[in-house]
Amino acid sequence: MRRLAIAATLLGALVLAGASASAAVPVSEDTVHDVAAQLRCVVCQSLSVADSPSETAHQMKDIIRERLAAGETPEQVKAYFVDKYGTWILLSPPRQGFNLLVWVVPFVGLGLGLVLVLIVVRRWSRRPAAPAAPPLDPAMRARIRREMAEREP
Repeated sequence: MRRLAIAATLLGALVLAGASASAAVPVSEDTVHDVAAQLRCVVCQSLSVADSPSETAHQMKDIIRERLAAGETPEQVKAYFVDKYGTWILLSPPRQGFNLLVWVVPFVGLGLGLVLVLIVVRRWSRRPAAPAAPPLDPAMRARIRREMAEREP
């Protein structure tokens, strides 16, 4: 009888421990959407998980929801997907190492383009006007008038 009571107590403790461990932390759909918006859909590749209509994206959102409910932070959830798929899964690459070029090169190109436009505009604005025709000497003027008079009927 005593063994039965101990077994029942242990079984009850295990059930309570399992129930408290499986008690999910309430997860905001906004948080799920925010995390999903930062991850690339593995099927659509040009869409985020939040925007993708594919079944895989829905499964990924479910994984995000489950992990957040288990108490993980959004950064830990993203780290899980990075471990599984690599940094490719992130829609915006981290600002470090070689990926820093993705963030810097567009601004450098824009700056160089603006400098080039300024140089071209300056050259155009400083370009001298078309040279005026040299003045006609009186002999040439007389010849032109004579030839014009001959052509008139």
